[in-house]
Amino acid sequence: MLDTSDIGPGDCPQMKKLITQEYRSDSLDDYGPKLKILPTNNQVRELQTILRDRNTSRSDFKFYADRLIRLVIEESLNQLPFTKCVITTPTGAKYNGLKYERGNCGVSIVRSGEAMEQGLRDCCRSIRIGKILVESDADTHEARVVYARFPEDIASRKVLLMYPIMSTGNTVIKAVAVLREHNVAEENIILSNLFSTPFAAKAVIQAYPQMTILTSELHHIAPNHFGQKYFGTD
Repeated sequence: MLDTSDIGPGDCPQMKKLITQEYRSDSLDDYGPKLKILPTNNQVRELQTILRDRNTSRSDFKFYADRLIRLVIEESLNQLPFTKCVITTPTGAKYNGLKYERGNCGVSIVRSGEAMEQGLRDCCRSIRIGKILVESDADTHEARVVYARFPEDIASRKVLLMYPIMSTGNTVIKAVAVLREHNVAEENIILSNLFSTPFAAKAVIQAYPQMTILTSELHHIAPNHFGQKYFGTD
């Protein structure tokens, strides 16, 4: 069974019970075409192993987390629309290339999602980034949005929603609801995620079947210590 001691706020007891159930080996086909998995190789597997190892120091954790974040962000950017273009090289030759369509932005779910902001800025130097803060009600354990700040024209943009760890999917579902309230089309949202449980992935897909999810790994144990370790608050 799973160790549920580090399941985060917003995860009610009923959710914890569901999370701790044993999962059968699902096929990716069971999740539909909107779930994307980062192509796995030995490098990615090593990064995942280091981040899950309780003996990893905080400095090493942050270094290797930033590496995995960069890989996930770059693969997330591959989900954005491109248009064909023709440019002229320094030798005067023509080159048939690609460029991003205009109107992309990032939104991080505070606080752990902020760990992914620099990785996005490293890839897109002038991209605008909004924030959403989701907290747990002390009495009901329900996740609720307490703060949101977006670019004014977010309804016309493609949105990279950044949140590294999904155990139940509750926080992401609440965050996407706020984006939808700001008239962001569901199909214009791409979730950039490092680790997700099968339960969380299915919950988000069921709630928002047109949204794209990009994660590095589906596993029934999520490294819920990520935010505390990354920011040095563990």
